[in-house]
This record gives sequence, structure tokens and C-alpha cells, in this order.
Amino acid sequence: MRKLALSDEILLSVEKPARYIGNEVNMVKKDLSKIDIRFAMCFPDVYEIGMSHLGIQILYDMFNQRDDIYCERVYSPWTDLDQIMRERNIPLFALESQDPIKDFDFLGITIQYEMCYTNILQVLDLSGIPLESADRTEDDPIVIGGGPCTYNPEPLAPFFDIFYMGEGETVYFDLMDKYKENKRNGGSRRDFLEMAAEIEGLYVPAFYDVEYNEDGTLKSFTPNNPHAKTKISKQLVMDMDNTYYPEKPLVPFIKATQDRVVLEIQRGCIRGCRFCQAGSVYKPVRERSLEFLKDKAYKMLKSTGHEEISLSSLSSSDYSNLEGLVNFLIDEFKDKGVNISLPSLRIDAFSLDVMSKVQDVRKSSLTFAPEAGSQRLRNVINKGLTEEVILKGASMAFEGGWNRVKLYFMLGLPTETVEDMEGIAELSEKVAEVYYRIPKDQRIGKVQIVASSSFFVPKPFTPFQWASMNTKEEFLGKARIVNAKMKEMLNKKSIKYNWHEADVSVLEGLLARGDRKVAKTILAAYKSGCIYDAWSETFDNSKWEKAIKDTDNDMNFYISRERDVDELLPWDFIDIGVTKAFLKKEWQRAKEETVTPNCRMKCAGCGAARFGGGVCFENKN
Repeated sequence: MRKLALSDEILLSVEKPARYIGNEVNMVKKDLSKIDIRFAMCFPDVYEIGMSHLGIQILYDMFNQRDDIYCERVYSPWTDLDQIMRERNIPLFALESQDPIKDFDFLGITIQYEMCYTNILQVLDLSGIPLESADRTEDDPIVIGGGPCTYNPEPLAPFFDIFYMGEGETVYFDLMDKYKENKRNGGSRRDFLEMAAEIEGLYVPAFYDVEYNEDGTLKSFTPNNPHAKTKISKQLVMDMDNTYYPEKPLVPFIKATQDRVVLEIQRGCIRGCRFCQAGSVYKPVRERSLEFLKDKAYKMLKSTGHEEISLSSLSSSDYSNLEGLVNFLIDEFKDKGVNISLPSLRIDAFSLDVMSKVQDVRKSSLTFAPEAGSQRLRNVINKGLTEEVILKGASMAFEGGWNRVKLYFMLGLPTETVEDMEGIAELSEKVAEVYYRIPKDQRIGKVQIVASSSFFVPKPFTPFQWASMNTKEEFLGKARIVNAKMKEMLNKKSIKYNWHEADVSVLEGLLARGDRKVAKTILAAYKSGCIYDAWSETFDNSKWEKAIKDTDNDMNFYISRERDVDELLPWDFIDIGVTKAFLKKEWQRAKEETVTPNCRMKCAGCGAARFGGGVCFENKN
């Protein structure tokens, strides 16, 4: 009979008990007596979010292909179960075996979003693992962090034994082999961490010392262990067809956020938007072949029973075989009741033609992301999108039968003026006007325009990493300017405007741009009861404000000041391929309102060509 960490009484008392019982379709089961390494893969958010993450699916499949490793999963318990586990001293457990996480050799945590940082501490705490790596013993799992937030790992440095810089398919097995070797030799935890530090792409925070200047800026960041490298280089998969990809992905019992087969068509982006961290850290663009994707589509649909397939990419329109892939999917699966989802498309004639074939036009809305209200500011951020292109795309969409459009903008971008802010309302109005140019008898009801603005956070490894960030009050003031202009618009009944929570954005800025001193703030916030900060119903900004004050951290120092281009930044020890010199040049070009062509138009010399593949070399054979 299956061992249960939770009684039926507890399961029946919590919301969605299926989050905790495992046994999903395609779940892997192994004989524990025949394996050498137990690896708990964690997504520090609720089950439905974590089960939608492709990276976890890839690594779960990859690890479990090895007979000597058993990879299991763990997610953050929702607040109801969290309370019960604390009251009854129930340790956090893995879904597959229901065994305590503390019994595993490794706890690997994917860090996708800064607002999940307190959930990482929740997972460690409920597992009975000391929150800080310095307090862990030989009996505790090795805690590894990976994912996009590790490109500035410093605010989390005290809580992790190792950070993995780059894509998980590259050096994880080298690390596992070193672990087995160290175990055979009777080595200690520290011995293993020293072995790990010698592997390219792995960062052991305990092996580095940080010094600060009197003004709080970094003075130095130096290794304190001979095994530690001065620079940590990100690791990338260059051959996208000769790598790991799940043919039998896990299928949740309850509806997940992304309840479909996900087909990753490429990694990286050619566009060079200056606000986009993903565009920098995933360079260069690497495509999967048409044959690879056809094969995986067949196998995943067959093994899961899903009725939808989504093409995943930062910019799907830039995938060179998109037309062939979409036509194949339509021909093969449309008549079998399989829906095709195409996110991240530019709105042009080809995209609209494709979407009309795969979507119910009357039920679906289109998404445009102008990001800025004026052409001047779009040039500053290097968004290769003119007003003419936006309005032409809207016109084609409306003529094609769509009448619902979402427009995404950012407020607080560098050099932003009131004219740029009001331009958000004016551009929204112009899109609505395009609809009303269509003869009345050819329209499908009223047009619905939803304009949304998020608040700009300058992220590491972007040309804007030196930029200042607005305060909460400044953000809200800008949103009010846009809202007031919206109310003046002729078609205001057709246009809705909403904006992101400013206090969350400001906190995200602190966590994204902070150094090791921010770790004590995260710890204080967690101890005061902060978890699920990404969820509006559980986020408590007052607790964060108190934690910041109690730990003597200055929000203005981390977010409000423009940083000097020669300042040592907390993440400067990481080599992502894109050079700091290039980012400086792009920061200057932004100030000059100068557009940099995309990677296929002209190489900008960012440095990513040193990886020896991808779009940098596609026309040089």
C-alpha cells in the first residue's frame, strides 16, 4: 500500500488535495534500493504553476533517464496545508515517494521570479533543512538554485550551496558523477562543494568574500577558496536537436496554468529589446529542426492525451521554419480535435493568416506589445515596432474578424516624459479608430481594447541595468496621468485601462538588483509571515516595509539611483557571453534614441558569437 505523508483527514480538509498525492500520468517510479542519488526538483510556487513549467519537465525526464538517479518533485504547499504542516510537524515530502525532502541527496530549486524568494525559505523550513547553507551538516541535502533569477544570485546567496548558471541539460550529470565519486571516497560536504566549484557554470557562494565601499557600493568580490573561479560562465545547449526533451511529459490531475503539450521551437531572441533580460541571457538564438519538432509533437500528444499544443519561444515569428511547422500541425492534428496555440507572434499578414486557421476568431483576442506610447521611447528601448506597423496590424486583424485587442505597455522607462505616458492613451485610441473605419455592416459588434501597463524594473545583464527605477509613488502618479488621458478619449467606452501593483514592482526591483545584504531582508520578511508574495491575496507589503527598515536596507540605494557604468555590480562575476562593453554601448545608444538592428539584419557584436553556433553562424557556412 502506498505510503502517505498526509492522512485522508488532512487531504479532505485542504483546497485541491490532488496537489499533494502524485501518481499523475507519466509519473516515474523507481526502486529505491537500486539508485545512488535522490534528487528533489522543486518549483517554489503552487502545484498548478509548477506543473506548467517546461524546464522542470525537461530536467525530470533527463534525470530519470539515468538508472542511478531518481528525480522526484516538490512544490510549495498552499497556505492551508502550510499551516497544518507547521501545527502537526509534518515534514515537506516529495510527490512520487511521499518521503521527506530532508532524506534526499539534492534539493534543486528553479528560481523563475523574484517574488517567489520567500517561498524558497518556506520549502527549506518545512523540509527541516537549515535556511542558511553555513548551518547545514553532512545529513542535509545539497541545495542548488537554477533559472533566470540566478543571473543575480546574491540576494539569495546565504541560502544556497550551489547556483547553476545556464541551461540545465549541460553539466548536471558532471555534478552527479562528482557526487558519487566523493561519496565513494568518503569525502565531506565541503569536499564535494570544492569539486562542484571546479565545474564550469557552477557557483558556490560560500567560496567568495564581498567587501563594500563606505557609500554601500561593492568594493570587491573575490574567491576565498582555491577551487573557486574568478568568473562563472553560463552553460548553453548549442545543438538543440541532440539534447533532452520529454516525450512523455507529466499530466496533472487538476487543471494547470498551461494544460497542454509545450513544443519549444527555439531558445533566445534576435530582437535586442533593451529592457529584456531573457533576450540577453539566452543569446544566441538556437532553433530546433522541423523534423525534431514533428517527432516530439506526435509522441507528446500520444503520451499525454492533451488536446492542445503550444509553440514556445520568446519570439515565435522569428523561427525560420514557422510556416512549415504550423502547416504540418494543422494538417496532422486540427481534424483530430487538437488546438494549436501560438503565443509570442508579431501581428503581421502571415501571423494573422495562421491564427485565423487555428483559432476561433470570434472568441479570441489579439495581443500587441508596443511597450511604449511614443515612437521616440520605442526607439530608446529598441522595440522594433513603429506606429504604422501597429496600426496596419490592427487593421488587418479587424478586417479578419477580430474585435478584441490587448495592448501591453511599460511605465517608468528611462527618459520617459509626460508626452510618452499620454501616448499610451493616444495609441490605444488610434487602434480603436482603425476598427471604426470598417463599414458598419462588416463589423462584429463593438471593439474592445484593453490597455495594460506594467512598471519597468531594470534587470541585470540588460543595457538598462544602470538605470534608475521609479518609486511606488512615481509609478502610481504616471498611471494616473495615463488614466486621465484615457478618460478624454473619444472611444473611452471601448477602451479599458489597468496597471500592475506598484509596490510589488518596487520590491521586485530590490530583489532583482540587490546584493548579499538584501538576504537578511528576505529572511526577516519570511520570519514575519511573508509567503506567496506573487499572489495578490497573500502579499503583505507592510511586512516587507518593516523587514526592510528592521534590516537597515535603503530602497533608494538599490532602486532609485542611476548606477555609474564603472561601478562593480553584484552580478559582474558572471559571464553570460554578452559583454559588459556591449551593454554599455547599448545604454549610450538608448540615451541617443538610436535603434540597433536585430541579429539577422546585422551582427551588433554583443559577444554571444563565442558560443560558436545559433543565429550568429547560420549564414556563415
